[in-house]
Amino acid sequence: MTLQNVDDASFEAEVKNQKGVVVVDFWAPWCGPCRMLGPVLEKAAETLPEGVKIVKYNVDENQQVAAQLNVRGIPTVAVYKDGELVGQQAGAMNTAQFSAFLKNYL
Repeated sequence: MTLQNVDDASFEAEVKNQKGVVVVDFWAPWCGPCRMLGPVLEKAAETLPEGVKIVKYNVDENQQVAAQLNVRGIPTVAVYKDGELVGQQAGAMNTAQFSAFLKNYL
């Protein structure tokens, strides 16, 4: 499964208006820890249960949503459940760390 990209214009429809769990990866192409987290998220996306999706938000191309959420460092992963922000964590995670983090919201 390919991770979907979202931007300021599509964030409302693709994240806030969705039922279920949406994981948002705030990242930038130049960010080393973001590049380490990318494959973890891609692998996780292949095994997620129905009703859970992962999207990527490039902070270099979009700033509005990141500013609203007070994202100060990247990568930051935010979890929305039925359109409401329920969790957020900054920093790179390996597969086990991401699984443990996400399990709190499923």
